[in-house]
Amino acid sequence: MWYVYIVECRDKTLYTGIAKDVSRRVKRHNAGGGSNYTRMRLPVKLVYQETHSTQVSALKREAQIKRWSRHKKLARIKGNLQELSKLSVSRD
Repeated sequence: MWYVYIVECRDKTLYTGIAKDVSRRVKRHNAGGGSNYTRMRLPVKLVYQETHSTQVSALKREAQIKRWSRHKKLARIKGNLQELSKLSVSRD
């Protein structure tokens, strides 16, 4: 299984990534490994994850989420499907 995850950084920005083991990946982020983006904004905390059966599927979903606005990401994190739908555009 592959996972798409979102972490919230110390400065309240959101970072989206993929991993096979999300808890290990978040620990790596917090140890200063992995992404240059999160390295400058430690610590990070996991705020969302979803499961995908293949790496390709996870990569496509990661790319989609990265195109979303902050408001749309927050709606997904909170599970507010009504707001998420409202913020959606036809291509996403």
